[in-house]
Amino acid sequence: MMSSTRRCLIANGSPERSETPLPKSLDNTVNGSIHGQFVAPFIHGDAVVYDALGLEAKYNVESNGSTPRLLHRIQQNESILALAVSKSLGLIYAGSGSGGIMTWSIETYEPVATMKNHTGGVLALCLSDDEKLLFSSGGDAIVNVWDAVGFKLLYSIYSTFDVGDVFCIAYSPSLQTAYFGAQNTSVQWYDLKARDRAPKSTLKNHPSRRSHRFFDSKGAAGKAQPRMNECSSLQESRLLEISPTNIVQYAHYSYVYCMQLVKNLGGCGEDCETLFTGGGDGDVKLWCIDPHTSMITEKQTLHGGDSGVLSMAVSETFLYCGLTDGEINIWDLDTFQLIRNVKAHHEDVLAMSVLGSNIFSGSASGFTKKWSGSFECQARWEAHHGLVLASIALTRNDRLIYITGGNDQSITLWDVSSFEDEKPRHSKSQNDQLLSALGKLVSFRTVSNNPLYLEECRRGATYLKSLFKRFGATATLLTTENNRNPVVFARFKGTNSKDTKTILFYGHYDVIPAELQSNDEWATDPFELTGVNGYLYGRGVSDNKGPCLAALFAAGELVQEQALASDIVFLIDGEEESGSRGFANAVRKNKGLIGDVDWILLANSYWLGDEVPCLTYGLRGVIHATVEIESEQPDQHSGVDGSRLNREPTIDLVGLLARLTNDEGAILIPGFYDPICPVTEAEERRYEEIVANFLKRDPTIDKAALRDRLMSKWRFPSLTIHRVNVSGPSNATTIPRSASAAISLRIVPDQQLVDVKKALKDYLTEQFKRFRSNNKLNISIDHEAEPWLGDPENEAFRTLEKAIIEEWSRDGGVGGGTKTGTSVKPLYIREGGSIPSARFLEKEFGAMAAHLPCGQASDHAHLDNERLRLRNLYKSKAILKAVFSELPWK
Repeated sequence: MMSSTRRCLIANGSPERSETPLPKSLDNTVNGSIHGQFVAPFIHGDAVVYDALGLEAKYNVESNGSTPRLLHRIQQNESILALAVSKSLGLIYAGSGSGGIMTWSIETYEPVATMKNHTGGVLALCLSDDEKLLFSSGGDAIVNVWDAVGFKLLYSIYSTFDVGDVFCIAYSPSLQTAYFGAQNTSVQWYDLKARDRAPKSTLKNHPSRRSHRFFDSKGAAGKAQPRMNECSSLQESRLLEISPTNIVQYAHYSYVYCMQLVKNLGGCGEDCETLFTGGGDGDVKLWCIDPHTSMITEKQTLHGGDSGVLSMAVSETFLYCGLTDGEINIWDLDTFQLIRNVKAHHEDVLAMSVLGSNIFSGSASGFTKKWSGSFECQARWEAHHGLVLASIALTRNDRLIYITGGNDQSITLWDVSSFEDEKPRHSKSQNDQLLSALGKLVSFRTVSNNPLYLEECRRGATYLKSLFKRFGATATLLTTENNRNPVVFARFKGTNSKDTKTILFYGHYDVIPAELQSNDEWATDPFELTGVNGYLYGRGVSDNKGPCLAALFAAGELVQEQALASDIVFLIDGEEESGSRGFANAVRKNKGLIGDVDWILLANSYWLGDEVPCLTYGLRGVIHATVEIESEQPDQHSGVDGSRLNREPTIDLVGLLARLTNDEGAILIPGFYDPICPVTEAEERRYEEIVANFLKRDPTIDKAALRDRLMSKWRFPSLTIHRVNVSGPSNATTIPRSASAAISLRIVPDQQLVDVKKALKDYLTEQFKRFRSNNKLNISIDHEAEPWLGDPENEAFRTLEKAIIEEWSRDGGVGGGTKTGTSVKPLYIREGGSIPSARFLEKEFGAMAAHLPCGQASDHAHLDNERLRLRNLYKSKAILKAVFSELPWK
């Protein structure tokens, strides 16, 4: 069946040309459709290049083996069809298959706004040179004009003709005119400065008011289905109708897929603009623009063959055209000659981007290639598991960044600086260096409780030491007994250390185990830092490698700015996840090297939720113990030896554990609760603020129940039975010779470790005697940590609070976005967990500690898919930088 477009061409006497197949990115009948999932095969081979004389030459397109670094992946639930970037606003705009335009921060990769007015997929985005206007076009035959800063719809432009999909847009700021290329082979334009003089739109010809020959045909009852009024929400004054005179019908013999505006072509002057259009007929057409009327007239046609022109980019005097079947044509705009044809990909080239001499091509296979100015392939990598539908190249913070969008429902950002023809003149920004360092540190499997990773832990410690030295600190590794992981010690020397107070920052570089196996829930490699949707994923990124590096870079930046007045001392533990084995002795042994300390800062926990920053002023202590009961008899058979006269160790153990608590869960150790102080009025007020914060999100919460639940976890002790182990084979007929239980007591300030340990042993021993059992009871203390209670009114907490309010109240507050002036005050919280070194450092140095949680409650610390929001990482660095600068003077 002949297409309607071709029928029109023949009826009007136009010469018939062979029809170009619809590209896979737009063809719903093939597996590579926008709504499908195209899995790219692995492709080998060289590119075949034809010179201007048609002679075939071989050019090696294999990359040098290296791959650009993936900076971040923004994952969505729909295909990304178009991209635009505002460098001044730091925003990424993305057009989706459902008709929405999503906006993200290019700094933190967080969502900022969503604009919605298209009823079809957004096929093209164009940002004005001043980055104030954003143009979008789609499958609904509409071109929308947006306020790129305020994200509001300004105008909606439509044609009186049935143009079909609008594939491309170009905007002339000097003429204030937008040009569009469409499915009906036409090129149209609208002069925005003449909109007030144009006739008022009647809406009669609006696409939503037209009858469709198929979808609006009458049904069996002789009636058509009512159509939804798609422009009812838009004021008629904002509807702009393209004049029937502002159109060139049959601009190409096929769809108009792409266009570019070029200034000063051939030296005609800065005010002279030429419009380039590419079509499915394989031609590129050059159009002269009348500077008075904005009308276009055909100037020249560049015949490039039968392959459709799907994408184009212009750099200096060269035009790069991405074609169907994987080809790229390169035209010299001085002579208008085709100087090279490259078989660059095995699939359609759907995206072309050029920045200086850096050239990028993205294909329907999901692969992207980076080309040099002489068109040698420098890198090839899989950017998407599907089609590469859009791309942009830009420089940011002196780095070459390449952004792609695809039908795998994602946007990817790549650092391709290592492939630049001209290297950047300046070093990377501090935040870029921070991310690079964090990625390196996360890659070390610093699992302290597994001897297999002993060497990895040493490498991680050595890398930290080198980072400190890079910023000008003195750094060394403090050895620990029994070949435990070393403590990283570093000192940043202040310019006025005699008149200021010294701050000690404590953190840890070891992590708990994480293995990427088929049955694990990790969505990414736990030891490869991966950015997705504004979050960084990896083991230890939140606990505690990210916060440690935030503190390191905060102090380092002050040194580089010559603004560090006081000494900042760092002690980075390598055994915290294993009870800080050897840490205390290493500190005591090197106390002369460490010197005097006036304040202690920690950053090793999380907010109470995801929305409000917190300050932690209390931690519970812990006593881990093993209770074992064993018999003199070997493992026995229950059918042979089972008897009421035979005291079985497992029954004794269960009975003994049952005597630790009553039916209400209260711990029955005599005098256990006596030292606990009553709740103060100041503490009550802090709990009231926490409860009030929860009520804002859920007014149905039981206030009293929430308060009691938090107190029971934070400021009151608890007992836990973690596991029970028995000897012998694990079958149902064995009487185990021994049974043991791992238990823990979480204790609170004013409960003394020595007293609680003695009371636990005495109580269990006394209760066991009542059994009159022949079995033997053994109680061992495996690990202990003192509780810690800070003073929320001291200068350290006051300085932290001030810095939090200043930092989190800017740039739209905690949730991001564009609002300003939102005051964000932290919540003061306590925690039920333990940090063994917190109270030890206070006692050892006679200094008070304060605790800054960096992560959110949803960070999944110690769980699969541990993460840290990028915004939290940057904010934590800024907060610590302010505290390092201000606290030493207080």
